[in-house]
Amino acid sequence: MSRSSPHPIQLQSMGPQDALVPLSPPPAIQNPSSNPWASQCGPPPWSLSCLLALQHILVLASLLCASHLLLLQSLPPGELSYSPAQLLASSLFSCGVSTTLQIWIGSRLPLVQAPSLQFLDPALVLTSQKLPLATQTPGNCEHRARARASLVLRLCGGPGCHGLGLWNTSLREVSGAVVVSGLLQGTLGLLGVPGHLFSHCGPLVLAPSLVVAGFSAHREVALFCSTHWGLALLLILLMVVCSQHLGSCQLPPCPWRPASNSSPHTPIPVFRLLSVLTPVACVWIISALLGLRIIPPELSTSPEAPWVWLPHPAEWDWPLLTPRALAAGISMALAASTSSLGCYALCGQLLQLPSPPPHACSRGLSLEGLGSVLAGLLGSPMGTASSFPNVGTVSLIQAGSRRVVHLVGLLCMGLGLSPRLAQLLTTIPLPVLGGMLGVTQAVVLSTGFSSFHLADIDSGRNVFIVGFSIFMALLLPRWLREAPVLLTTGWSPLDVLLRSLLTEPIFLAGLLGFLLENTIPGTRLERGLGQGLPSPFAAQEAQLPQKFREKAAKEYELPFPIQNLRPYIPQPLRCLCPLPEDPGNQEGGPSEPGETADLLPGFGEQCPKSRRELGSQ
Repeated sequence: MSRSSPHPIQLQSMGPQDALVPLSPPPAIQNPSSNPWASQCGPPPWSLSCLLALQHILVLASLLCASHLLLLQSLPPGELSYSPAQLLASSLFSCGVSTTLQIWIGSRLPLVQAPSLQFLDPALVLTSQKLPLATQTPGNCEHRARARASLVLRLCGGPGCHGLGLWNTSLREVSGAVVVSGLLQGTLGLLGVPGHLFSHCGPLVLAPSLVVAGFSAHREVALFCSTHWGLALLLILLMVVCSQHLGSCQLPPCPWRPASNSSPHTPIPVFRLLSVLTPVACVWIISALLGLRIIPPELSTSPEAPWVWLPHPAEWDWPLLTPRALAAGISMALAASTSSLGCYALCGQLLQLPSPPPHACSRGLSLEGLGSVLAGLLGSPMGTASSFPNVGTVSLIQAGSRRVVHLVGLLCMGLGLSPRLAQLLTTIPLPVLGGMLGVTQAVVLSTGFSSFHLADIDSGRNVFIVGFSIFMALLLPRWLREAPVLLTTGWSPLDVLLRSLLTEPIFLAGLLGFLLENTIPGTRLERGLGQGLPSPFAAQEAQLPQKFREKAAKEYELPFPIQNLRPYIPQPLRCLCPLPEDPGNQEGGPSEPGETADLLPGFGEQCPKSRRELGSQ
């Protein structure tokens, strides 16, 4: 095995033939090894793309099982009128549709849409108010639902069961809240509100949000890992070894041709690229050999699950719209929008693209809202939003590709059409899901910390904003969970709204950071906005040549077929699809936007073996 160069040449595909042309290298950065994902190359081969897509499906499964398991265990005992596998299938189908739309005409970033945990807290608040009076005790709110996660929730199947109507009513009300959140998110996106707000979010707003996002899943991770700490620690150890210790090791050249003009024998860092799939497969096999079947009964396989099933609205019943569902939906929309904007910034930073322009942010959130509406109409209790763990996977394996995410969307839709196949994801042991979620969330946390260097972190103003935003975003939810009586106003919808919003750490971090950043006086250079550059990561983008920035900005433009329809789009919505600023590239030929869609380091051209060879080019 050989070690790859830590300074690969930057490549960018241009034109309809995916011809790879080396770009002029940007000015030297202080620590180039801290940005190993800077190399932008052509699409990976289809065989490797399928394996990378399977990794994202496994990470998505951790979110899917965590959200549905904790929600089902928060409900009173009763009987479902349909199989839990159909709930998972409807969520997977809506995630697949939302992911495909997001890649095609949304933000255009390789982001996987998943049942975000930002929908879980409002759903738990909403269902906690539906508990029978006998089970309601002081402090018995959404945090008690998490604490009861280790208990066995028995699904009654006999004729004497009680609670069926209460169970189904609770799920219908949560689905109604998901529909409301999608409608609100889509409306805000069509009005261009997210893009306008994002342009005022500097590193001191985004970085605390990313840090809190990394911490936000620690309860779920601890809950899943506690079912068997041995398997969880083994998985974490294998993921760390594959991605970090063996990350730069390459297998002998494989006869794979990643691009039309590249070398047919390109070595690949297989340990790093498959640093999720390989450990999960190993630990999964070990648990099977040891006879450890750590699967919750709520998500266990059911013989009633059909092999083929077409999700459609009102499959079981229409979502229930109530004032409390409206309040929970508003909270879901605000929290999911804050989380998704942070995902856009994080993904663009990892791929060393300019920060997303306003029109890309607004399009992305409007289509995420459409995905949530679809999920709610299909009966899913969870909406769709950009997944932080999947973005953490991109950073962990240092590879991002639209082709891979397209395959993820197709696989999700395929699994959504077969509840029996969707149940295969529930056979993954809980400690495996917990360890996988923990490592990817840790990567998001560390990326948030690394973003602080874009601003003057030695400034007293900035130190206060960062510390106050992070600490209060973690303190308030804990405080309100310990003393929920403080928010008892006497009107149930207002209680749901306040409890939902004030128990969302990412929303609180984003809100506090935004208010403090834009109200406390400070220079643009101190705030990390550069000299006259409006983008959040302008200080980082200023180091790149103008030619690179112009071509990279085309990544956020819509495909040509959609741009040709722009004259027929109503005038108020044309802000979502502006005309390209430079229809032709500087080489003299028209460049189709989005052709750098597939970003994967190490493919498309043989990388030099040393930095001296790079300098000689």
